[in-house]
Amino acid sequence: MRWRIWLAPAAGIALVAALVAQTRGAASAPASVAPSAPAGPERILAEGRLAAYPGAEVTVAAEVAGIVAGMVFAEKDAVERGDLLAQLRADDVLAALAAAEARIGEASAEIRLAESELERAESLYAQGVDTAARRDHARRDLDVARARRATAAAELARLAAELDQHRVASPIRGTVLARFVDPGEAVEAGEPILVVADLTRLRIESEVDESDASRITLGARVAVTAEGHAGRFTGVVEEIPDAVSGRVLKPQDPGRPSDTRILLVKIRLDAPTPLKLGQRVEVEIEG
Repeated sequence: MRWRIWLAPAAGIALVAALVAQTRGAASAPASVAPSAPAGPERILAEGRLAAYPGAEVTVAAEVAGIVAGMVFAEKDAVERGDLLAQLRADDVLAALAAAEARIGEASAEIRLAESELERAESLYAQGVDTAARRDHARRDLDVARARRATAAAELARLAAELDQHRVASPIRGTVLARFVDPGEAVEAGEPILVVADLTRLRIESEVDESDASRITLGARVAVTAEGHAGRFTGVVEEIPDAVSGRVLKPQDPGRPSDTRILLVKIRLDAPTPLKLGQRVEVEIEG
C-alpha cells in the first residue's frame, strides 16, 4: 500500500506541470483573429437636379419686335413641332404683300401684251412690212415686263419671309412650361415668349465633389432619392465631363462647403419617374 501513497502526489505534480506548460504555450502563441466580412462597394454621395437632355428644353423667343396679337397655348398644354405658339401684329407687312402681289399681276399682264406685240412685229418684219427696229423695240418691252415681274416676285418672297418672322412656332414637340407674355404686350427681338420642354427626355445632372472624380466610372449604377417621394429610383452614369466647374446647387448639409469644385455627372434614369423638371435629388453612385 505504500506505493499507492507515493503515486498520488506524483500524479498531482505531473498534472500541475502539464497545466503550467499549456498556459505558457497559449500565452506565447499569437492570438487568432476571425476574418471580417468583405466590405461592400463604397458609394459616392452627391446632390443633383432633374434636367432635360440637350435640345429637349427650348426657350422660344421673338425674331422681330412687335405687338403680340394672340397666344395659342397656355402653360401645361402639349404642342407639336411647328405649332403656332404666338402671332405678332404685322399689318404693314400684310399691306406690302398685297401691293407686291398686285405688281406681279400687272407685270404678268404687261408680259402677255408684250408677247403679242413681239409676235406681230416679227410677222410684219418677215413680210417686209415693218422694220427691224420696231421688232427689236417689241423684244425690249417683253424683257422689261419680265424683269418687272421678277422684281415683284422677289419682293413678295422677301415680305413672306418677314411675315413668317412674326409667327412664333414651336421648334420641338413637348409641353409649355412657362409663358411670359400675353396678347397686347410689346416684345423686343430676341425676348423670350415661352419655354417648351419634352418631359419624356429627362436625366439627372449630379454635382460630384472633385475629390471623388477619379472614382466615377461610366455605367456605374446609381440610386436616386427625392423629398416627397417614397422609395428609390435607379439609373446609370452615362456621361462624365472632362473638366470640373463651380458648384451651382447650394449643399443642403450646412457642414459641406459650398465653394468647392464639382464634376457635373450625367445620369440616365432606368424608367420614367414622377419627378419634376428642376427638382432637387440626392444620388448614391457606386464607386
